[in-house]
Amino acid sequence: MSGFLSPEELKKLKPAETASFPSPIPTQIVSSDEFYPQRQNKKQREVEARLKDMGNKLARKQGMSRRAFFSTAAGMAAAFVAMNEVYGKLFDASAAEAATPEMADERADALRDQFIFDGHTHFLRDDTRLTGFIMMRQAVGDAGWNPELKGKKQTIDDLKYNNYYKEIFLDSDTKVAIISSAPSDIPRDWFLTNEMMAQTRARVNAAAGSKRMMSHAIFTPGRPGWLDDLDRALALKPDSVKGYTIGDNTHKELAQYPWRMDDEKVTYLGYEKMQKAGIKNICVHKGLFPPSLDSKFPRLRPYADVRDVGKAAKDWPQLNFVIYHSGYRNIGGGGDDAGEAWEHVQKTGRNDWVSDLAEIPSKYSVTNVYGDLGQVFAASTVAQPKLAAFIVGTLVKGLGADRVVWGTDALWTGSPQWQIEGLRRLEIPEDMQKQFGLKPLGPADGPVKTAIFSGNSVRIYNYKAPAHWKKMDRFAELRDQYLEGKPQRTNLRYGYVAV
Repeated sequence: MSGFLSPEELKKLKPAETASFPSPIPTQIVSSDEFYPQRQNKKQREVEARLKDMGNKLARKQGMSRRAFFSTAAGMAAAFVAMNEVYGKLFDASAAEAATPEMADERADALRDQFIFDGHTHFLRDDTRLTGFIMMRQAVGDAGWNPELKGKKQTIDDLKYNNYYKEIFLDSDTKVAIISSAPSDIPRDWFLTNEMMAQTRARVNAAAGSKRMMSHAIFTPGRPGWLDDLDRALALKPDSVKGYTIGDNTHKELAQYPWRMDDEKVTYLGYEKMQKAGIKNICVHKGLFPPSLDSKFPRLRPYADVRDVGKAAKDWPQLNFVIYHSGYRNIGGGGDDAGEAWEHVQKTGRNDWVSDLAEIPSKYSVTNVYGDLGQVFAASTVAQPKLAAFIVGTLVKGLGADRVVWGTDALWTGSPQWQIEGLRRLEIPEDMQKQFGLKPLGPADGPVKTAIFSGNSVRIYNYKAPAHWKKMDRFAELRDQYLEGKPQRTNLRYGYVAV
């Protein structure tokens, strides 16, 4: 078992794939074993009830089952209509789109070739023993995040390469992805080794006939022999390097080597090697450390926030520091963390530690700090979409629209298509714009969302994007063939839910 959830806590949870209503977007928080999921709240139950009623009526009109309807573009639109009815107008979706398959399909087709660069994806190695992730998938289905998991017994194979390829490149509009990993002080429990990530990159790109996959190399400052390990990793010519400042995120209770981004005597030695090797992008896991963990892992708490980002960015202007999860703290803990976070935003105009990250450019006069939306966008959208709007708007305001990058943390949450649709449709309400000094996000293919979805990553990774994606390589041809068969979208998510 990985993560901090104890056997006693796990007994209170159920697998997401079998324990709840299957809907196009989640109607309940689903957790990895990094945090304890909140129970479904009143508004989430209301969204679910409205969506069930709407789905029943619209599916009957189309002469299909509700489950089949929810796999269509119109079903996706219906889910966002239900969200708007409960939370207020946040998403660009209409009852007409939900009721008119042709209208929904036309919109989906118009956006299908949009360049989506997912800088934050995962799958597990073939010999993994982290079987807790099977329960994560089950939990997602139970929560209704992914209807295709409902009633389907999951195996560890669902979290390996073959399903990763399907859910990322066939079931979503993602065009390019970075494969990532997580280290552990127990070597066997790395999600993927650095060599495995490099092999995956080679495998995908050879199959596609183009550069569809990039790869991280993990670095672990402070561990015995870590600089030699970094040399071996850099010899694999990764596209970027990633680290976890709390050390072993998989086994937090065993973590022996937490580190700081601004440690001149330790971490800076690694930056020097990376710079000499031509690496510009340093990705760092921050956040996902709810207040409930402060007392459980007090030794790790000082390493989880973003206080060490500013000095490192100032001292290393040649490097880009991409902060994964944008430091988002309010996830899990067993209570209504997101609800409390939204109340805090309304009172103070701030969110821990996202607001702190967004203020770094002005405080340190730097332009090399980026915020990644992996997990933070998914979790906040499901828990409190106004919080999601605030977080995206705050990052754009503080870091700049050219310093926010798209990531999904999939496939823990299944195919990332629902997240892509969420950002495409999301808008910050006018009252929130005035209250917090935020600017509109604009249309799905407007300048702000285009920058987030791909433009910023294309720039920092110097990616040579094609003029269009249709028929550009083998993957494009395979996806066209796949979609011509009118497949039911795999809406599976993989995690735990509280019941």
